[in-house]
Amino acid sequence: MEVIFYNICRLLRYDPGSPMIFSSGLFWALFLVFLPVFALLRDNRKQMVVFVIAFSLYFYYKSSGLFFILLVCTSLLDWNLSRLITVVKTKAAKRWCMIASIVTSLSILGYFKYANFFLWNWDMIVSRNFQPLDIILPVGISFYTFQSISYIVDVYKGRVAPTETWLDYLFFLSFFPALVAGPIVRADYFLPQIKTSSHATREQVYQGLWMIILGIIKKSIIADYIAQYNDLIFQTPGGYNGFESLMGLIGYVMQIYCDFSGYSDMAIGIALIMGFKLSQNFNFPYKSHNLSDFWRNWHISLSTWLRDYVYIPLGGNRKGELRTYLNNFATMLIGGLWHGASWCFVLWGGLHGVGLAVHKFCRPWLKRIPDTWSVKAASWFVTMTYVSLLFILFRCGSLDDSCIILKNILTNFDIAYLVPFIQVRLVWLMMVIFIIVAHSLPRSWYDRMRDWFVDSPWGVKLLIFITVVQFVIQFMSENVAPFIYFQF
Repeated sequence: MEVIFYNICRLLRYDPGSPMIFSSGLFWALFLVFLPVFALLRDNRKQMVVFVIAFSLYFYYKSSGLFFILLVCTSLLDWNLSRLITVVKTKAAKRWCMIASIVTSLSILGYFKYANFFLWNWDMIVSRNFQPLDIILPVGISFYTFQSISYIVDVYKGRVAPTETWLDYLFFLSFFPALVAGPIVRADYFLPQIKTSSHATREQVYQGLWMIILGIIKKSIIADYIAQYNDLIFQTPGGYNGFESLMGLIGYVMQIYCDFSGYSDMAIGIALIMGFKLSQNFNFPYKSHNLSDFWRNWHISLSTWLRDYVYIPLGGNRKGELRTYLNNFATMLIGGLWHGASWCFVLWGGLHGVGLAVHKFCRPWLKRIPDTWSVKAASWFVTMTYVSLLFILFRCGSLDDSCIILKNILTNFDIAYLVPFIQVRLVWLMMVIFIIVAHSLPRSWYDRMRDWFVDSPWGVKLLIFITVVQFVIQFMSENVAPFIYFQF
């Protein structure tokens, strides 16, 4: 009995090598215990809020250890300053309250995420023997920091009223479906939902289950499987020829979409089962015909956040063409740096900013071109080529590795490797083709499939779920792979 108790306690403790994620069996075991208790407390708003906060903080503890205390402290500071904004009389005092909150949040984020990056660059300038600080990055800190900033700015500008209680704000900031990898939740969209006490409808529950199944297929079946080959290419970029490198790049383009959109689908589905709605985070981005369209459909919660809290405050498109291009470039630089403390991410964001500026500059001429099928195909090809090549920077650990991959693709490409590749990597290739075809289907088809699933008998739902789980077991790797965006 003592051994059983010890093993349970060890399982429930934080393990740095195995953070709890949506695709782990432990999470679903705990969620199945959480859900009926949550349903019983749903009519009692205060008890429900406290219970969800407790589960969210435990979820964060299992993901990032004692850093959940930092999250609690951040929420306390934000909430008190937001209340103070409504109390002080002068606009200058209100502004200083907002600035204090933003500076504190960015300082915490800067220390954990960028301290070693800036120290390393300073060391390169002064030529000293740099020893990195022993800093552990809290999971999801970039996501909840942006939520914190948007909340305090919205309170300052009068877009939302500060929450009546600190618990309501902590609920908003720590809500576990979106806590560690988004979608980035906006206060004006989410806070009104906390005040209602309505249970999830039957349709919402089944729609949520459908989203979870889609997410599991994307993440646990496709992304985790094709990642095994992609990782080989990017871990030893000089060990493969151009064709193999190109396949690894195409695989990673599919992997990151399935991984991140799969997480978003599961987060949205879990929240929907609980009766809460999270905003859509992906809308078939690989169908885009230009970069502007791509960023309207890729990581939507981040791109709209950057638009509303960086691009527009910088002046947006209100201060002339040149300033518009500079604002686009600066916004995407910040977006790149948000993703990670590396010159690869800075360059990735900067080149997306350049691409957006070029598209805006060329738009008057592009509008004169007939909108034919061939033009659309060419536009899609140019856009996806640019996006895919920039993903080399996103995936590689260094600029040198990025150059090696790109050089291999451009100078060491031989189509003769196609047949041997198919023979060895047939399942990998089938999965990549499957996601490309699935991504190309009309949105209405997915809506009809969702509606069919919602209306189908429970036996059919159970059979679909069991089939998906069986595929997960069939294709899963030795260890549960963490989500790519956990590192951000």
